[in-house]
Amino acid sequence: MVVRQDCARREPRTFTNYQTQCRPRRNQGGVFCCTGRLKPASRMNMDFSKLDGLVPAVVQDHVSGEVLMVGFMNQEAWDVTRQTGYVTFYSRTRNKLWTKGETSGNKLAVRDVLIDCDDDTVLVKAERLGDGNVCHTGERTCFFRRAEGVTVP
Repeated sequence: MVVRQDCARREPRTFTNYQTQCRPRRNQGGVFCCTGRLKPASRMNMDFSKLDGLVPAVVQDHVSGEVLMVGFMNQEAWDVTRQTGYVTFYSRTRNKLWTKGETSGNKLAVRDVLIDCDDDTVLVKAERLGDGNVCHTGERTCFFRRAEGVTVP
């Protein structure tokens, strides 16, 4: 699979997960666009030892790249997600598993899964099912409010 990875680094770096070397784009503030072929993960085990048995799971629209939401997975949620093909999280407030869209019908169908270099965060690229709104507020994404007072150079 050919991929494009944006990296917040200022120097060239060869990624062990990619068969390519990343170089900065001109006049892009140190943002890299890396293109190469993904190597399959050597194992599908996540490191659940750091956050009380949880790993952050970033969910991104598989077509647009828009970040839809962030949740947490424990080992069981990770296994259910992999087995069913639908994004499943562990609710820290309810202390139970929940599959996104189980009550609203707005499920997230897994289209690709990437594991970070430390095996402690997962990026799920998903297709929105139902009406396409992911946030419990009815918004398309959970990231719809802009922070004020942030200096942007």
